[in-house]
Order: sequence, then C-alpha cells, then structure tokens
Amino acid sequence: MLIPSEQDFAAAIALWREWNSRINVISRKDEDSIFAHHILHSLAIAQYLEFFYTVIPSEAKESILDVGTGGGFPGIPLAMVMPEAKFTLCDSIGKKVKVAQAVVDGLGLKNVECVNARVESLKGEWDWVVSRAVTSLDNFYPWVKGRFRNSILYLKGGDINTEIATLQKKYHIPDANIRTWRIDSWLKDDYFAEKFVIEIGKNYLCTP
Repeated sequence: MLIPSEQDFAAAIALWREWNSRINVISRKDEDSIFAHHILHSLAIAQYLEFFYTVIPSEAKESILDVGTGGGFPGIPLAMVMPEAKFTLCDSIGKKVKVAQAVVDGLGLKNVECVNARVESLKGEWDWVVSRAVTSLDNFYPWVKGRFRNSILYLKGGDINTEIATLQKKYHIPDANIRTWRIDSWLKDDYFAEKFVIEIGKNYLCTP
C-alpha cells in the first residue's frame, strides 16, 4: 500500500483533534491514540486487500462505500493509501459528516465524497463496502445487500463467531462466502488481539 509521510499522518491527527474539541466523534480518552486505535485499525482493510487479492490497494481504481463513517473511519485513512480509488463516506448524522468533510478538505483529498444520508437512500453500486462496527452483522447486511460487486469488509471485535452464525442463518450465506482475518497477525499489539477484518463476499472467496 502507499504509505503517506509522517507529515500527512500528523496533519490528519491534528485535524481530528481540532474538530473533536468541537464535535465529539472520538472518545476523549482515545485522543492520544488516534494513530494506533483509529488510523492503523482502518488501514487493516488495505493490508487485508493486499494479502488476499492481486489488486494493489494504492493503484486500485475501485469504488468504495464507507457506511457509518463517523468522523471518517475507516474511509479517510484508506483514501490516503489508495489514491486511485474513489470513496463515498456516508453517515446519517450531519455533524459527523461535517467533521469528515473538514478532514478531507484539510488534507486535500480529491478521491473522497462525504454524504449525509442513510445508506438505504443512496443510489448506485460500489466495488467494495467498508465499515467499522456500526451495528451487528445481521443488521448491517440488508442495508447494503445488492450494493456491492465484490465484498463487504467489516472491522469488528469480540465474539464474531456468534454474529457470523446469526448472519449466515438469517440470510443463507454459505461458509465459502465468508472469511475472517485476525488483525494482530499484522499489528503485534494487545489492542488488536480480538479484532478482525470480516469479509462477506458476493461470490465464493478464493485463498491467496
């Protein structure tokens, strides 16, 4: 993946901190861990794509929908490392979209559109849907079913097996359409010990 400079990351962190003092989108106790807990966590999706797919994230001319982006996670960090991809960042809460838009503008990102809307109201189809634990998987899936060409890439922690089983039973999704990847196989930090990228594919998923 394309690795932005330290100055780019520092600029992003400064923008989030500045806006978080006005509109709370990141826990106050987490403000000193924006890079590790929010940026790196988001970038696990790019690392996952690089590991499991031949597409190189920094060169991918893909369309990506970030649902429930909040202040811009995981969409903005992904847009920073995937400059050729086109991102739509969607959230139903206007003040959160305001923060995401301010960070996008402050960083000069040209590959991001921020939208204040419920995802069900959006028209179109994207190559990928990404999100970070906005709700349970069985609640999330119908919001975007039929809206992606490849897969959903969902950041989730905790007891994911129960959620996946509920999702599969409710929507008749076979095992071959689902893959889980432990983030701590890439980021050796206790914070990521029980955090995963969950892929829900439109078709059967191939091994690398």
